[in-house]
Amino acid sequence: MNDDRSPRFDDDLADLDPDDPEARAFAAHLDRMQRVPSCSVEGYIRGVGDFADAANRVRGPHRTVAVAVTTVLLLFAAWVIANAVVFVVSTWL
Repeated sequence: MNDDRSPRFDDDLADLDPDDPEARAFAAHLDRMQRVPSCSVEGYIRGVGDFADAANRVRGPHRTVAVAVTTVLLLFAAWVIANAVVFVVSTWL
């Protein structure tokens, strides 16, 4: 028996083997599904981490879409930062 066993095997998944990798993955999935979203910086960062974990697991066209979404978000962030820098510099000069 593993030390990092999910407590879900005591309640929700009582009939499943806690050492089975598929059962452990399902328990982790249930944990992610029941997590209450947080409207804080920490919650948003955790959401980005969940997106990154999911994007690293997928293959094929889904991975291409995840990379495209990430690229668009990074380009938008770069555009916003560049506009903010231009505004600040032009205000000071």
